[in-house]
Amino acid sequence: MHKLILPYFLFFSAVLSLAACSKGSTPDPIPPPPPPPTSFTAKSTTVDGKTNTTALYNAKTLPEIKFSFSAPIDHSTVSAGISFKTKAGTAVTYNVSYENNDSIVIIKPAAALNYINAYTVNVATSLKSQSGGHLKTAVAANFITQIDSSDKFPIISDSALLDLVQQQTFKYFWEFGHPISGMARERNSSGDVVTTGGTGFGIMSMIVAVNRNFISRTDAVTRIQKIVSFLKNNCTTYHGAFAHWINGSTGATIPFSANDNGGDLVETSYLMQGLLCARQYFSDATTNETTLRNDINTLWNAVEWNWYRQGDQNVLYWHWSADKGWAMNVQIKGWNEALVTYALAASSNNYSVPKIVYDGGWAGNGNMKNGTTYYGITLPLGPAFGGPLFFAQYSFLGINPHDLTDAYSNYYTQDTAHARINYLYCISNPKNFNGYSNLCWGLTASDDDTKGYDAHSPTNDDGIISPTAAIASLPYTPTESMNALKFFYYKLGDKLWGQYGFKDAFNLTNIWFADSYLAIDQGPEIVMIENYRSGLLWNLFMSCPEVKTGMKALGFQSPNL
Repeated sequence: MHKLILPYFLFFSAVLSLAACSKGSTPDPIPPPPPPPTSFTAKSTTVDGKTNTTALYNAKTLPEIKFSFSAPIDHSTVSAGISFKTKAGTAVTYNVSYENNDSIVIIKPAAALNYINAYTVNVATSLKSQSGGHLKTAVAANFITQIDSSDKFPIISDSALLDLVQQQTFKYFWEFGHPISGMARERNSSGDVVTTGGTGFGIMSMIVAVNRNFISRTDAVTRIQKIVSFLKNNCTTYHGAFAHWINGSTGATIPFSANDNGGDLVETSYLMQGLLCARQYFSDATTNETTLRNDINTLWNAVEWNWYRQGDQNVLYWHWSADKGWAMNVQIKGWNEALVTYALAASSNNYSVPKIVYDGGWAGNGNMKNGTTYYGITLPLGPAFGGPLFFAQYSFLGINPHDLTDAYSNYYTQDTAHARINYLYCISNPKNFNGYSNLCWGLTASDDDTKGYDAHSPTNDDGIISPTAAIASLPYTPTESMNALKFFYYKLGDKLWGQYGFKDAFNLTNIWFADSYLAIDQGPEIVMIENYRSGLLWNLFMSCPEVKTGMKALGFQSPNL
């Protein structure tokens, strides 16, 4: 072939070849990408077989936490996808096992957890199925471990336990009393701030201490005389009434709030309740006891109860100060903790108030009546469910409610109904707080882990149990209160029992135990235990001739008047 023709021949052959290849055929299609792995979901979560919602209580210290998923789980993603931590964020080492073809993951702590502690097991969306899919929505198991049921102290008789609680709690007023004034500090962190009402409770506790041989009669007279002399010689009074807070070193008024910088008639009534009991108890003809009685009478007779009617109104007012006047403008109206204020106001030798002030002010001409039934118990007086339990305690440290009646109520029926409703509410536990039971109950004013201080009750319940509430209800609910006292001491004593008896409050839902002691909570424990045991303070207060006359004038009837 001619050398010029050869290239054309080769090119033409190639074209024919290509045409032959393409004619009647198509190239292979590009395969589509594989579908992404399907995400999966959590079907259920249980702790010790109980379904998890917001939180679970009473978990074992070696709990079994199960997560059930809609797909088998990739084991290699579990350690990174599941975390086990304490409430404080400390990691907990755990072991893993599987069930149901790996669609159930079982988490167990490698070692026993602490009692009464909160834990969280979190499952993140980084957890994968065996097909490579991610968990669609993160899940968590939140739980609180059970209370250690072992006894924290040796078992002793109930009588010995009551002795112990009274004696240990008394130390708050005796050992921690202000060194200069002798008065009760507001709380264990108050420094120079002493409290008028709490001092009245403390004086009553000193009487108990003498009667129980915790201290000598002579030492008690010396301490109470120290208090009385300080009140008489160092403190400002406001028409005879004392301020709520006082500087225990100087006697100067410490404002309770911006406008509350003067006389507090309710606090003063708690002080006088205690002083009158001391006057009746220390009745010997010795010089020291005679001086004490005379000085108590000076303070008692100086209180101008009728001044606090604010211009002869038929009601008493809580506060008055020299520069703020009646700015607080709080009427003392029932039903609350202040019945003793009206009883003493009617009993005054120099400044008494008439029955119309009691009926129209305190009782509201019957408006303080309730009559509703709660948990099968009819409540004669007061707010729904009774309010905080100190309503049934502060005034009745001295006033004996047994067989005490007037136009409005039988007061033992009232106080017992109040205490039992509080008890039954805690058993019912409508808000599902941790720990509430027939052994762990009692809602009253006390410290609070979120609010600082609050008046807890069935209508203001945030999980706070205050030992004083159940313990100071012993005269009304002896079995229920004694069971609670023993639970607080034997089962929670490692967290609740301290230098001055039971600490102020605790919250088993938030895992919080107060480190505080308050005079107005410690005092009722000692006094009401004693009233339950012997009626000592009831007998003393009701033996006052003025109290007999005053309460009868208000329409009260009782074998003790």
